[in-house]
Amino acid sequence: VQLQASGGGSVQAGGSLRLSCAASGPTFSHTDMAWFRQVPGKDREFVAAVRWRNNVPLHADSVKGRFTISRDNAKNTVYLQMNSLKFEDTAVYYCAKTRTSSVILSELGNPYQYDTWGQGTLVTVSS
Repeated sequence: VQLQASGGGSVQAGGSLRLSCAASGPTFSHTDMAWFRQVPGKDREFVAAVRWRNNVPLHADSVKGRFTISRDNAKNTVYLQMNSLKFEDTAVYYCAKTRTSSVILSELGNPYQYDTWGQGTLVTVSS
């Protein structure tokens, strides 16, 4: 599986962006997908994940109520709708797929559970 992220850009605080991650390969519909973000000098931070089995989303507290993750298995694509963006959301955003189809919920935020990463897309929020 290969992942191709897109949709990043520059936006003013309070604005919105939608990120997309297109996957190639036959296993997309049976793997959990997630978005992480990273700023220079800091560890990669979990943003959101969506389960393959029942499309249940999981969002980090820092983005809950503002960001929404979703997936379209027919299009092999996962999305991240980002509203009410803040300066501190500025980062490179990466999509990723889990190593297996059976990662427990509490481990979805652990980057070591993911074995394939997109190339990253930069989101810049100006205050």
